[in-house]
Amino acid sequence: MNWMKPRFDGYWRDYEYCSLDIETTGLNLQNDEVISVGAVHITDGRFKSEDNFYQEILPAIAPSVSSIQIHGLRGVDLENARSVSEVIPELITHIGGRVLITHAAWVERGFLSQHMKKYGYKFPKRVIDTAALARACALVKESATHEPSLEALARKLKLPVYAPHHALGDAMTTSVVFLALTAELERLNQYKSRQPLSLQDLLDLSQ
Repeated sequence: MNWMKPRFDGYWRDYEYCSLDIETTGLNLQNDEVISVGAVHITDGRFKSEDNFYQEILPAIAPSVSSIQIHGLRGVDLENARSVSEVIPELITHIGGRVLITHAAWVERGFLSQHMKKYGYKFPKRVIDTAALARACALVKESATHEPSLEALARKLKLPVYAPHHALGDAMTTSVVFLALTAELERLNQYKSRQPLSLQDLLDLSQ
């Protein structure tokens, strides 16, 4: 069988995307766990309000007080949630062959890669990162210690913020931020090149 590498040099609107967000019990990749995941489809450069994905996940250890203060999910709220092994296959199906979009991609990659690998899905090395795109547009300052706030970035762009620190809400906010940033990048691109903004451009800027 001849395997062909996917082409990324086409106009960015010609691809389908999936905006992905997770909430966790913390940011320690060794000890913390995913407790909810949200995903939103973007087709033809439009954010889809239907067919979204959201699931809460039962952790082995209840969330700490500090994490509850961020996402509001208590141990009692997750008692009837399904296990990560039940949710991940459904998430993979929802993503399909779409290009992934995240805000601060290292979080989703770090917490989801090993779980997805068990079901034959390799988390892409190259995803679109709205935090990186915001830096490319000079909308946020470079920082070696922390990523720009998704909520603050959305407000700076005068966009709606959907349920902050809720996995589906943040996936929706990431979607509208992505669309606003691509519009800004297209505007900037007009001064530098007459070539249409490609998916490859977005992936390169996300590195």
